[in-house]
Amino acid sequence: ARLGFGAFLAPHHPIGENPMLQFRRDIKFVQHLDELGYEEFWCGEHHSSGWEMIASPEMFLAAAAEHTKRIKLGTGVISLPYHNPFNVAQRMVQLDWMSGGRAIFGSGPGALPSDAYTLNIDPMTQRDRQDEAIGVIRRLMKGERVTHKSEWFTLNDAALQLLPLQEDMPFAVASQISPSGMTLAGKYGIGIISLGSMAPEGLTALPTQWGFAETAAKKAGTTVDRKNWRVLLNWHIAETREKAIEEARVGLQRWHNEYNVDILGRPGAERVDDPWVLMEQVAGGAAGGTAVVGTPDDLVSAIRSLYEVTGGFGVVIGFAHDW
Repeated sequence: ARLGFGAFLAPHHPIGENPMLQFRRDIKFVQHLDELGYEEFWCGEHHSSGWEMIASPEMFLAAAAEHTKRIKLGTGVISLPYHNPFNVAQRMVQLDWMSGGRAIFGSGPGALPSDAYTLNIDPMTQRDRQDEAIGVIRRLMKGERVTHKSEWFTLNDAALQLLPLQEDMPFAVASQISPSGMTLAGKYGIGIISLGSMAPEGLTALPTQWGFAETAAKKAGTTVDRKNWRVLLNWHIAETREKAIEEARVGLQRWHNEYNVDILGRPGAERVDDPWVLMEQVAGGAAGGTAVVGTPDDLVSAIRSLYEVTGGFGVVIGFAHDW
């Protein structure tokens, strides 16, 4: 089977750059990927880190649609507990029509604790709310009239004015390290975007992840297909390994210290003063690094080995950083 390629824009822009230029650069980036023949482009919503300034993926992707021809445009991801599901469904349908049927609806429970805190959402409720919202959105997109009373939203005889342009808009859920994303994908028979490979634990968990989706699908009487499984990878490539390391070293250090440690407060993440030490940890190759910093051949072999170790997936997604 032919492997698809995509890109995932967080977007990681260090604080202190010009937002207008950043947005324009991001649109040009999608345009470039489209011209290069990439299959998919993903961006999500963030509300509190300062580094990730896309608050509405649908708005960004609608703009990107005007500058591209064939690349699929995915929300990676809409955090469903932050929104009324009816509004999410309407915005996704609008994006599908505005992009000529290129929308992919990716959803998650919400990744940044600071976002949930800002919106006064109990983190313990987020996964259940994502599940509930997906069920409602699927019914709406099938053209059903939905009356639904929940502890966090109510719909009275709700029906979409327009149905998606695509007969079956692709759905995907985010999966990190726990089985919950995979289980949800199995329950609804939908796609997955695995974002956990940024951390060593996430990479280690990947080989066992697909089993959770299959088990849940069997239980729910649905089916899941590996071609709808997307796996995120970090890379920076150049003509030689030395050149790639030289180019990425300082940017990687800034990203690690200012974003991973200061903003995310990732468990176990500590500031690293020596960029060489960090490069060894992150891009340690066989030593279990989470990124490929090297030549195109290095990347090809990394993708091959990930493909083998997971039993296969449909699309490899490159994480768009600015190392």
